Amino acid sequence: MLVAGNTAQRYRLGRQTVSRIGFGAMQLPGPGVFGPPRDRDEAIAVLRRAAELGVDHIDTAQYYGPVVANELIRLALYPYPEGLALVSKVGARRDAAGAILRYDSPAELRSGITDNLRTLAVDHLAAVNLRLTDSAGPGQLFDDQLGAMMQARDDGLTDGIGLSNITREHLLHALTRTDIACVQNPMNLADLSSMPVLEECDKRGIAFVPFFPLGSAFDRSNPVLGNPAVLATAVRLGCTPAQVALAWLLQLRPNVLLIPGTSSLRHLEDNLAVAHLELDAEARQLLGRASAQAR
Repeated sequence: MLVAGNTAQRYRLGRQTVSRIGFGAMQLPGPGVFGPPRDRDEAIAVLRRAAELGVDHIDTAQYYGPVVANELIRLALYPYPEGLALVSKVGARRDAAGAILRYDSPAELRSGITDNLRTLAVDHLAAVNLRLTDSAGPGQLFDDQLGAMMQARDDGLTDGIGLSNITREHLLHALTRTDIACVQNPMNLADLSSMPVLEECDKRGIAFVPFFPLGSAFDRSNPVLGNPAVLATAVRLGCTPAQVALAWLLQLRPNVLLIPGTSSLRHLEDNLAVAHLELDAEARQLLGRASAQAR
C-alpha cells in the first residue's frame, strides 16, 4: 500500500548521495531511442516536473537520439539545480539509420565523454559508465578502456567511473585498478542474471543501477508487467504493476538506485510515488516465489 514518508531513502553515488529513485532519459527521444520526441513540450515538462519532485539523479547518454536526450535535459533544466547528479555512459554510437555501433577505443571513450559535456553544457559529470558491448571477459581492451576512464576522472571530466553490461569478474578486475562509483546491468523480476554483480556491489558499497527494471522496452511481450504475481499484488495493494515491480527492486538490496524512464507526466509521478509504496509480507513472499523462477 502507499504509505506516508519516504521509504526509498538515499544512497551514495560516487561523491554524491542521491535519492534511490531517479530518472532515466532513454525514453525521451523518438521510437527506438532515435530521432526527436513525439511531443517535445511534454518531454521538457517531464524533466522539469522530475526536478520539482526532488529527482537528483538523471541518467542519460550522448547516443540517446543521438544527442536528443542531452539537448532536452539542457533545455529543460539548465542552469541545473544544485546537487543534481548527471550520469552518462560511453562505449557506443548511433549511425544515420539508428543502428547501435561500438565506439569504445580509449580515444573514442574520451571523445564520448567530451561530447556529453558539450551537449549537457557542464564541465564534469557525477559519473560516466563504460558500456561493454560484448561478453568477453576482462582482457587488454578492458584494461585500456579503464585507463581512459581513469584519465578522464583524473582530468576532472567526471567524479566517478561506472561500468555497464559487466560480469562479476569485470567488476573484481576493475576494482584492482580503481574505485567504481556504480554499475548498470539489466535487472528485473524476470531477469536476475546479474544477481552476483548486485551482491558484490552491495558488499562493497557500490551503487547498482538496474536498467530495464520493467522489462525490455524492445520486447513485444513483457514477462515483468504481465507476471501473475505482479498483477495480483497490484490489484490487492491498489497500485500499478509497474509500481509493484519497481518497489520489489528497491527492497532487493539497499544499494539499488532506480532510474525508470518515461515521456509521460502521469507515469513519471507514478514512478516517483514508489518511494511511498510498502510491500507487505504477503507481497514479498509472492513476488519472491515468482523471482525464484527466474534464477
